[in-house]
Parts: sequence; structure tokens; C-alpha cells
Amino acid sequence: MRRLCVVLLWLVVLVFGTACSVTRYIPDGEYLLHKVRIETDREAPKGERIAKDEFAKYIRQTPNKRILGTNFYVWLYEQADTAKHNGWNRWKRRVGQEAVLFDENYTERSRQNLKVFMDSRGFFRSSSSFEVDTTSRPKRAKVTYRVAQREPYLIRSIGYEFRDKQLESVILADTVRTLLKRGDRFDITVLDAERERVTIYLKELGYYNFTVGNIEYIADTLSSNRTVDLKLVVKQHLAGYNERGEAEMEDNLVYQLGEVHIMPDYDPTVLPNTTTTLEGLDLQLDTLNYRGLNIVYDGRLPLRRKVLRRAVSLNEGSRYSTSEVERTYADLTSLGYFRSAKITFREEPKRVEVVDTTRVVDFEGEHISVNRSKEGVLACDILCSPTLKQSFKLELEGSTTSSFYGLKATVGYQNRNIFRGAEALDISFTGGYEFMKAKDAKMRRATEMGVTAGLTFPRFLLPGDCDFRQLVQPKSVLELAINFQDRPYYRRTLTSAGLSYQWSNRRYSSFTLRPIDINVIDVSRLDPTFLSSTQNQYLINSYKTQLMAGLSFSYAYNNQLRNLGGNATVVRFNFESSGNLIDLVEHAFSDKRAGRDYYTLFGIRYSQYVRADVSLSRKLVLGEKTAIAGRIYGGLAKAYGNSDAVPFDRLFYAGGSNSMRGWGPRMLGPGSVPDPDSDFPTQLGDMKLEANLEFRFPIWGIVHGATFLDLGNIWYMKSNPDEYAEEAVFHFDNFYKQLGFNTGLGIRLDIKFAVLRLDWGVQLHNPNRPAGERWISNFRWKNTALNFGVGYPF
Repeated sequence: MRRLCVVLLWLVVLVFGTACSVTRYIPDGEYLLHKVRIETDREAPKGERIAKDEFAKYIRQTPNKRILGTNFYVWLYEQADTAKHNGWNRWKRRVGQEAVLFDENYTERSRQNLKVFMDSRGFFRSSSSFEVDTTSRPKRAKVTYRVAQREPYLIRSIGYEFRDKQLESVILADTVRTLLKRGDRFDITVLDAERERVTIYLKELGYYNFTVGNIEYIADTLSSNRTVDLKLVVKQHLAGYNERGEAEMEDNLVYQLGEVHIMPDYDPTVLPNTTTTLEGLDLQLDTLNYRGLNIVYDGRLPLRRKVLRRAVSLNEGSRYSTSEVERTYADLTSLGYFRSAKITFREEPKRVEVVDTTRVVDFEGEHISVNRSKEGVLACDILCSPTLKQSFKLELEGSTTSSFYGLKATVGYQNRNIFRGAEALDISFTGGYEFMKAKDAKMRRATEMGVTAGLTFPRFLLPGDCDFRQLVQPKSVLELAINFQDRPYYRRTLTSAGLSYQWSNRRYSSFTLRPIDINVIDVSRLDPTFLSSTQNQYLINSYKTQLMAGLSFSYAYNNQLRNLGGNATVVRFNFESSGNLIDLVEHAFSDKRAGRDYYTLFGIRYSQYVRADVSLSRKLVLGEKTAIAGRIYGGLAKAYGNSDAVPFDRLFYAGGSNSMRGWGPRMLGPGSVPDPDSDFPTQLGDMKLEANLEFRFPIWGIVHGATFLDLGNIWYMKSNPDEYAEEAVFHFDNFYKQLGFNTGLGIRLDIKFAVLRLDWGVQLHNPNRPAGERWISNFRWKNTALNFGVGYPF
């Protein structure tokens, strides 16, 4: 205790010394910018009040970053000797920060920025000011900005002026979706959003050259009653300039596509760096026309023409559409063969006459109205750069507690175009080793080896020529895997085969359907001592040789990729059913064998069960690299019919790098059953509830930190005294008393293509300990777990 007090005293002295020493290098008459505060207008209604974070974007000077309340980074920077240019001094200057000195010019500009920002939000009568405090602490300046929003200006009327008369009927027909409303606050951000909306709408209709620059606003704010008369002006297209330098304007044209070319083996290191189209290239290239698509290649065509045609939804003669361009980008990328794709358009000088006929009925009777118009033509060039055809990967996962060590490694090989149809072959080899500190040397080690092969096709494998163009990125995956596990109490071989269909929608959802999902679990050895050491008959039944054949479905919603660096939501749902079709056939055409109360297929008892789980994750961004992430998870599994228990691999467990991080895998639960003190963890259940909360923050460079809380456990859903203890059963009135609870710290290395994670979890509440001892107040290493993983836990 005395030693700890001495350490704390030195730490206080160090912090105080660091805080004081940084001002020694501040020149006379200058001040270290110590703090910046923004006081918002508390008289403004909450719905109209602008948040501090929005104002903070317009402050020109911000203080140096701090650690533990001290100017450590400034102090470190000042320790560098400018006369010496060695690595040690360069490191100090790179990690540290030069002191930010108060500059009144920057402060005045910041005040003006705040005023301009409030004007853009409709608060034209607003004001801003600042106050500088240089007396509270020596050689330090505190700046306080104060804003007064006052009452905003509102939109009184909305009008339109069409200098391009052809667009009048087109735009007015879409005003039902306008973002501009009478009575709303005059807000520049909303006006800009309306320009973007109209532009996207017109581009979807074929107006290729139309941009946000073709829309401007005229706002009359001279009214004395804080209202704005707003007019949206739609301008013509700037075609060029005449000899006198005068702008030549013309009506915006609708464009249709001309010839569509694709180059699937585009290499920017060979072709000129400035080349973005295929026009004018003096190269000896082959061209193949397949169903209207001109394929340009050199030597052997890397992909079959049918694959390219299926991925390109742009067709000669069709009207230009931004959604079809985006879909082509997505479909080409989803092939997994191209590293990048660039779609460019060239306006051709020719015009195409389009005739629209409409049947009209008026007072003169029925007749045909003929409308003749001109449309522009766009030549389309698609330049695709292939990625590496073959690659290797290495994944590591580790976990350790005071009595358990585990390491798992996966080595994988991938060929992204094995049959020239963008088929991806994935083969991975897995090896795992687990070590337990047990008295019996024979019970210490467990090994696992396996191989998995998968073949992905960029289309649905179905009989006939089915068209699934309404689906986005359809894929078919054939999988085959075999896994051998040799553990202290059993030895078994797991073999699986399956066919899955994957697709997504145009936004954030993806789907996976596995109509064929076959698994065979062959238990070749089961130690009698293990059977005698556990009273859980349900668990014993789950270790028997079984056949699982059924279907599964998965759904995932993920908006992270569309909102990089912002708030994100991830929802996952999985459902699987096994044995129903086999059971129907067996009941219809066969009988149970004598002495057995179950059916078999090929001499193996088949499993019959249902399983479902759902998780909801949410990330809230608090700063540039700071965020809070949380997850809620729940799962259920139930055996019926031909099965007495859900197979071992389909039961739920808690603990490990992606679950309850205060425990190792399969070491928590079920319920409040006393810790079995087994040489090998086998805690499983058919129900799981879990919640996780994590605060993520930067430390330095690629090193990030996290502190987390995990809450959860596993149970059995139904009471069965003959198979397991009542403490393992879920009861709604007391399940909260059986929840495990842990906290911990984590270190993450963000190396761009992956995140390496090391989490140290500390148990706070262990429901498997004796009553009265479950809340852990004294720290012991055996009540912690160290988990290593790749990627974030959720």
C-alpha cells in the first residue's frame, strides 16, 4: 500500500510539472490557447436551437489536444532539440504538437463565420461575439463565443422561373416531392438539398448535362415581417461561347446511349495515364460485339462474354439513367474480379429525332398528337482493371484465462476467376490448439484440423434461363467442408455440404437462402469418464452421431458502407430448420427399427430441430475517432420429432472474443449451475441472451483503445430434471439474477485492411459461483480472460 501511495504521489508531481512547464517557452505578450467555449442561445426554442457541434466547425483556432488534463503533447514537442536532427528528436516533434498561441485575428474571423453560418440557416437578425480571458491563469487564454439566434425568417411564397421552357412541365409534375414548403424556415442547406434532388430526378430521366449549377434562387428578404419570397430559377445549358466571348445557351437535351464499349483488362500502367475513354487509342486491340456490347481486349478475353453482358445493364438506344449507371458499377464490382471500374460518356455531335404520339380527345373529336423532339447521343466507355487473380490470407484468433489457452489459425487461398466466368474458388485450412491446466496430463490438450472449399458463381445456379435482373448482385455458393476434432473427452468428424443463394437490394439489405444444407457429425470416441462426470443428459445426447439436412435463411441490414465515419446500424437474423423433409418421407415409406424410437437415414439418426437468432448493433459517433457501440443478441433452438437434443454445434455458448469477454469460450453458464470444475469447458444451452456496450477512442496513430461492458448468459428453455439441473432453466422472474457481467479494456491496431484486437475482460458477476460469492470484489487473475481477434466484436 505504501509503495502504491509513492507511485501515485510521483504521478501527481509529474502531471503538475508537465502542466506548468509548457508555458515557460511562451514568448512575452503571447498566450497559450487553453480553452474554447461556445455558449448557444438558450432563449431559442429547442427545436430551432443550433447545437454546439455545428458551431464548432467554424472556429478557426482550437486548443492543443490533451491527455489526463495536461498539455503532454505540447510538452513533448518542446523537449525536442531543434539543433539535432536524429530520430529521437524527430519522433518528439511528430508525436507532439506545437503550442497553439492565441490569435485575435483568427478569433474575429471565427466570430464572423458564426454569424454567416446563422444567416445561412435563416437567422438573419442573429449576432455573435467573443470574450477573451487572459487573467485566470498566467500565459493562458480562454475564449468564449456567444451567439444569439433570435427569430428566424420563414418562406412566405415559392415561385418558379423556367428559362428552359421544355423543363417546366417536367419539374412541376414532381413538385409533390419538393423539400421547399411555405412556412418553413429559410435554410440554405435545404435549398441546396432541393437543387440536388431536382438534378438527380432530371438525370434519371436522361438529362445528362443538367447539374446543380442549372438551378439558382432569388430570395427577397426585404419584407419587414421576417418572411422570404423565394423563386427557383431553372437555367438553360451553357453550350459554349461565341467569337465575342458571349455565352451561348440552349435548352437541356435528353440523351440516349450510343455504342457501349467495355475493356475488361484495362491496365493504366500500359495505357496513357490521361486516358479515360477508348476514343483515339492507337493500339492493336480486338473488338467483339455480343448482344450490343462491344468488348475491347488484347490477346485472350479474360472473362466470358456472357458474364460481361450480364453485368452491364447499359444498352445502345436506351435512355441515359443514373440508376442504371450505378447498378452497372455495383454489378461489375460484385463480380469480385475487378479492382476498379470507370464508366465515362462522350457526347457525340449527332442528334436523333424522337417522335412521341399521343391520343387526344377534345371538342373537335379524337385525333393523334405528334410531338417531335431531338435527343443527344452518348458513347459509353467502361474501363475495368482486374485485381490479383490469386491471393492468400492468414487469420489468427486467440483466447486465454488463468486455466485455459487457445489458439486458432486459418490459411486460405483464393482464385477469383478459375473458369473465366468470375467464379471465385476459396480453399482454407484451419488448425486449432487448446490447452487446459489439468492434473491429468492426458486431459490437457485438444486439437482441431479442417479444410473448407467454396466456389462462388456471380449468378443463380438454376435450371433453365431464369432472369433475375430485379435482384442486385445475385450469387450462388457451393460449399464443402470437413473438420476433425480431437478433444480430451471425445473425437469426432464433421462433414458438411451446401448450396446457398445470395443477393441484396438497392440499399442496405442482403439475403442468403440455403435450400441445401447437409451436415454429418460422426462421433468416433466418447470418453466414459466424461459421461459419468456430467449429469446433463441433454448435453450427452447432443454428442451422439447425427445427420442434419435442412434449409436456412439469413438477413442482414447494414448501412455502414453508405455512411462511412458516421452513425451506423446493423441488424442480423438467422433461421434454420433441419430434418423436416426427411422425416416426412421416412414416415410415409418406412418404419422404426425394432428397439429404437427414432428413424435413421443411411444408418445414421437424423436431427430434427429449429434454430433462430437475431442481433441489433448500433454505433454512435461522438468525435472524429470516438464512438459508442452497442449490441443486443438473442437466440433460441428447439429439438423435436426425431431428436432428443439439438446437436452440439447448433447449441449456444457464451464467452470468447466476440461474446462475454470476461470468460473463455464455453466457460459461462448455463444459468446459475455451479461451476462444474471440468478439465475442459463444455457449457452449452439452447437459449442465449446477451448485451454489449463499448466505448472506442484513439490513443496514438493506428493504435486505438476501448473499454467495454458485457452482460449475458445461456440457459435451457424447458425444465427436465432427468437431464439437467433446474438452475440451468430460464425463468422470466429470476433470469436477471443469473446474468454474467464483466468489464474490460481493449487495444486495437487499425492496419487499414484489418483491425487486430486484444481484449482483457474482468469478471464482475459470475452466476456459476456459490450464492453470496457471485459479485467479485477481490481481483484475481483467474477471474479474467484475454481474447485476441481480428475485426471488431460487433
